[in-house]
Amino acid sequence: MNRKRVLVVGGTGYLGQHALQGFSAIKEHTQLDLAFTHFSNPPPQALLDAFPHLLAFNVDLRTGHGFQAISDSFGQPDVVVNCAALSVPRACEVDPPTAMSVNVPSSLQEHAHNQTSDYCPASLCLCLDCDHSGILSVYEGVKSFYKEEDEALPVNVYGKSKIAAEKFISENCSNFAILRSSIIFGPQTISPVPKSLPIQWMDGVLSKGITVDFFHDEFRCPVYVKDVVSTILALSEKWISEGKKMRLLLNVGGPDRVSRVQMAEMVADLRGYNKSFIKSVSTSSVDRGVKSPADISMDITKLVQTLGISPISFRDGVEVGFQDGGSGSSIEVGVGIEFWVMVRGWVSGRE
Repeated sequence: MNRKRVLVVGGTGYLGQHALQGFSAIKEHTQLDLAFTHFSNPPPQALLDAFPHLLAFNVDLRTGHGFQAISDSFGQPDVVVNCAALSVPRACEVDPPTAMSVNVPSSLQEHAHNQTSDYCPASLCLCLDCDHSGILSVYEGVKSFYKEEDEALPVNVYGKSKIAAEKFISENCSNFAILRSSIIFGPQTISPVPKSLPIQWMDGVLSKGITVDFFHDEFRCPVYVKDVVSTILALSEKWISEGKKMRLLLNVGGPDRVSRVQMAEMVADLRGYNKSFIKSVSTSSVDRGVKSPADISMDITKLVQTLGISPISFRDGVEVGFQDGGSGSSIEVGVGIEFWVMVRGWVSGRE
């Protein structure tokens, strides 16, 4: 089998680094060449040192600047994993045009179109709508355990930009999988991301004996980051080995519907902290400057049936994450994309 090329867009963010780590672990037996893009310049040295075989490209998703260098130096990727997004809630609310220009992959697709007369041939777009805060969702949040076929009615600008991205992809690519998620948690990355990670933040404040407000009436299905990566790898390997087109929409969440209070209590249980520092409050008591859906818990039956992946429980994920070092505060875009994985992660700006 010929070597396959994988490009991770936004490879310096939280999910991007974990995806690079996952692909690096299988690169030899699947014969992969890996590259990643970054918005901040230069890319973190720790990441380059950990994966010296990777090629790095500076790309601006707003303008498309940098895509041509990928075409010239790396060639046509078989897999494109897009982990880049402008996902700071308030930043999206105050600047919707920038949120749309970054989060809707039109510049990437335009470059692909300009490079080939065969528009987006045989492309598989795997779009993972996800974040760490749980504020940014395509669902309205008025019921529990949303299914993929339920109507998407986002309540904030970031959610609207994700729906616009999904629409763009479905209209321009004939071979895609769209993945939706909520809070992604797990161990810190090789090059630590600057934004606080949810479990690490809870661990940090509770370990100091600080009383903190947690919402009792906002529910999510947190998913362990390595389960997200396993989903990306499974779809990538399926496409590479079988070459069959697909049109998929999958929820990728954890199996447990939990509130913020329940999340904090689980961390306290596992770490032996005093739960009296966990103050249960209503979402109505805090003005976050951006609307947040009350309940975006997900039904993941389709994920389990389609790929045979059963995400681990929230408790097990937190425990494993701490064991893996999770404590502490913390495209081608050239001649026709054959496999396009679009992952929206909770990242600090535009990694």
